[in-house]
Amino acid sequence: MQTLTLANIYELQGLKDEALDIYKNILKENPTNSEAKIAIKRLSGERRKFLNVNTQMKEFFLKMEADVEFNEFERWLLK
Repeated sequence: MQTLTLANIYELQGLKDEALDIYKNILKENPTNSEAKIAIKRLSGERRKFLNVNTQMKEFFLKMEADVEFNEFERWLLK
C-alpha cells in the first residue's frame, strides 16, 4: 500500500526516485493532495534552477570568523 508515510520514509532514507513514484501515484488517486504536489515539486528538481544564485554569500558564510562578518551577513539576510 502506497502512502504519504511510506513516501516520507523513502525520502528520508535517500530513496528519492521511489518516493517520487509513490507521490505521483498518490496524486493520480487524489489530484487535490497538496502534500503530494509539494513533494513532487521538491523531488523533481524544479527548484534546482536557483542553485548557485548566491554562491558568493555562501562562501562568505562558510569562512566567517569575526563578529563584523557575522553582522554583515545578518544585514545581507535581512535585505
